Parts: sequence; C-alpha cells; structure tokens
Amino acid sequence: MNETFRQQFPALQRQHNGSSLVFMDGPGGTQAPQQVIDAISGYYRTSNSNTHGAFITAQETDAILDGAREAMAQFLGAEGPHTISFGQNMTSLNYSLSRAIGRILRPGDEILITQLDHEGNRGPWLSLREQGIIIREVKLRREGVLDYEHMASQVNERTRLIAMGYASNFLGTVNDVKKARKLAYQAGAWLLLDAVHYAPHFPIDVRKAGCDFLLCSAYKFYGPHVGILYSRPGLLDRLPTDRLRTAPQHAPYSIETGTLNHAALAGVRAAVDFIAGFGQGGAYRERIVDAMNAIHRHEIGLARRLYDGLNNIKGVKVAGQPMDEPLRAPTLAVRTKKIHPGAVCEYLAARNILAWDGHFYAIRAAEALGLLEKGGVTRLGISAYTSKEDIERVLEAFGELAG
Repeated sequence: MNETFRQQFPALQRQHNGSSLVFMDGPGGTQAPQQVIDAISGYYRTSNSNTHGAFITAQETDAILDGAREAMAQFLGAEGPHTISFGQNMTSLNYSLSRAIGRILRPGDEILITQLDHEGNRGPWLSLREQGIIIREVKLRREGVLDYEHMASQVNERTRLIAMGYASNFLGTVNDVKKARKLAYQAGAWLLLDAVHYAPHFPIDVRKAGCDFLLCSAYKFYGPHVGILYSRPGLLDRLPTDRLRTAPQHAPYSIETGTLNHAALAGVRAAVDFIAGFGQGGAYRERIVDAMNAIHRHEIGLARRLYDGLNNIKGVKVAGQPMDEPLRAPTLAVRTKKIHPGAVCEYLAARNILAWDGHFYAIRAAEALGLLEKGGVTRLGISAYTSKEDIERVLEAFGELAG
C-alpha cells in the first residue's frame, strides 16, 4: 500500500530512542487508523447509551450495531446482517458455540480438529470430551501443512463437525478449505473455520467457502478487540445457546450475552469502511474485495523479499512452506541457530523492531514440529502498512545478529 495508507496510522509516526518503530507484530494485533480511533471516541462523546430506547442516543446506538453487522456481512460476503454475531473475542464466542453444539450431540458423536490450529479452535471442542464426544485430530506434516489423507481417514458417519483454521497464525499456511468442505458434505457434518489469521490478508466469501460457521477478530484487521461469528442462515436458531430469558431467542442475538461493547462496534464499522476506502469499484462489497486483493499483493511482495533475505543469512531458517506457494499468509516463523527466540526478540526490540516469540497459542503445532521445547519461533508478520524500509531494517538486524 502507498504512503497515503501509512499516514492514516498515528502509531507509525511514533519515535522511540530517536528512531521509528517497525511493527512486525501484526499477527498479534494490528495498529488502528485515525478513522477507527475517531469512531470509538466519537461514540463516547455523543452517543454513549444502551440500546432500544425511545431517545436519540439509544437510537444512534441501535444504528451503530446494525451498521457494524451490515459492514461485517459485506466484509465476509455473507447473506446479510442477520448472520453476524458479536462477542468479547473469538475464543469466547467459540466456547459459547461449542457448548450450544454440544447440547445437541450424543455420546459417541465425533468432532475433527487439527494439530495446526490456534487453541481458540481446539480447546472449546476438546472440552466436549467430558460428555462423551470423541475428538479426532488431523496430523501436521513436517513441511507445515495438514495431512489431508489423514484428514479423510478420520471422517466417518459419526463426524458431526470439522473445525479447522483458514490460515495458520504460527506458520502462515493457508489450509485447503475446499477439501475439508467436500469431506464435511459427504459426512453430513458442519464446517467451522477460524479465519482470525486469514481475514487480514485475503478477501473472504463465506458462501463460496461453503462454511457453516466462521470466526474472526476485528483487531487483526485494523479495528478494535471484538470477536465476530458468521453463522449460515437458520443454524444459530437451531442451537440451544447460553442465553437469558430476556434476550432475543433468535439469530444473530441469541449467542450474544449481556451488553455489547458499543464503542468498539462503532470501530468495527469504521475499520471495514477504512479498508473499503482504498478499493476500486461501485458497490461497497466490490471495494472491500478490491482493497483486500491490493493488500495481499503488497504484503506477499514484501514477504517474499523478507523470506529470501532471511534464508540467505547463515544460521537463519524460515520454517513452513516456501513463500512462493500459490496461497500463503505473509507470516514467517523464524529459527536462528543457537539463539533462543526470546533472545532474538530482545535483540530486535533494542533496534525498535517489534516481534513476538513463542508458540502464539498454536501450541500443538509447535509441539508436533518439535519446536516447543526450543522456545518456539520468532514470528515476523507483515501488514498492509509494512514498508520496504521496514523489511530492510529487519534483514539488517538479523544479519548483524547471525554474524
């Protein structure tokens, strides 16, 4: 993306010890543009009220919530705002969903999860073992991709749900959703996608993906901390969710407990508007898709430069798939010979390069690849506001470190 895009983010103007910050921590949460900040603060200045009142501020809050649902429906290519539910975060929503689905399952029914997933899409389903649900697990191959032959062998007439990530926040692998959808369809099972790491980097069309549920988080695509659940029309109404007698008993509200974060939802709408503002086309959805495609082109170009540069440094290796895969998230899991990932991040931090170390809640993937006992990896994530200069600073720092 161009400099005009970068100028929308106040955090990018920050100086520390005389130099700017290089934000390679986007997989853990992106920075927010001024448009989102203004929407959140503007709500508190003028419309801070609860919903469904006869007065103006309550009506404005209702409009904000409706607008956020509509914006997210457009962002995800969904059938309409009635498919969009909000929560504190993705994990909380997924636990609520797992409890509801668990109530309609019987002992011996099966759910399929993967070794590659974030614990937010493993823990909620593993908890159902307490009521006799069998949880099967798809193996992760050494090259950082799921074993799809093993996946097929695990699906049977007892499979009720396949829960998998759209993209890995640990390795950047983009999973084969079409294959999972086919297996789910053949078994008569539901397909749930964790798109938290996919949503910031690619356009999403839930209808083309054929998923029954999809979860994502706005703070990964330039918005505030809000979890988002898409449910295929009619599904949520069939589920006995945790809800109060006074709460609406139908989608999209039936899985939303208590009062939502109204100011943050104003920020969600602003984040989608912000992305759409950098796209070409007439309709809102067209501009979102065009902008996300532009973001992907920008990010993957920088990711390839970073990948090639790191692999040319002696003692440095990027785990997972090559960056020239047809579809890959711009996230790099880096191992540095004889240097603990935590020490690498401390070295980078001293040079104002912000990066994470560890397993990033994809602890099963780190374990399966033999990386957990080594401290995991140093994760470098490229976002739409990452610049060529950022990449060169990272490569220079790794060259000095490895040298």
